[in-house]
Amino acid sequence: MSYKIIGCAYKVHSGLGPGLLESTYEVCLQHELNNAGISVERQKELPLVYNEIKLEAGYRIDMLVDKRIILEIKSVDAIAPVHKAQLLTYMKLSDVKLGLLINFNTTDLKEGIQRFVL
Repeated sequence: MSYKIIGCAYKVHSGLGPGLLESTYEVCLQHELNNAGISVERQKELPLVYNEIKLEAGYRIDMLVDKRIILEIKSVDAIAPVHKAQLLTYMKLSDVKLGLLINFNTTDLKEGIQRFVL
């Protein structure tokens, strides 16, 4: 599944290039994933459970693919440790074991993809 997602990400990056807003890449990637027959939810709400209380804290997963892979989309000069921490936290809160951090603001997308497994 990851290779299909990455293939779609390459298609979007090749078509648009770097330098656009995250939301642009997100919408286009959702389109490509849907065209490939892959189920994807965009801006999926992620409630927070604290002391057995479910809180609507406003967290949103950029993309949830097949209910088992989180995609965190970025368009930044460089991935910072907080970006990795954000993805790992979303994975823990949602009990999703696999995540991809994709930074579209690179000349070579291969340098912008990081895979995380819990």
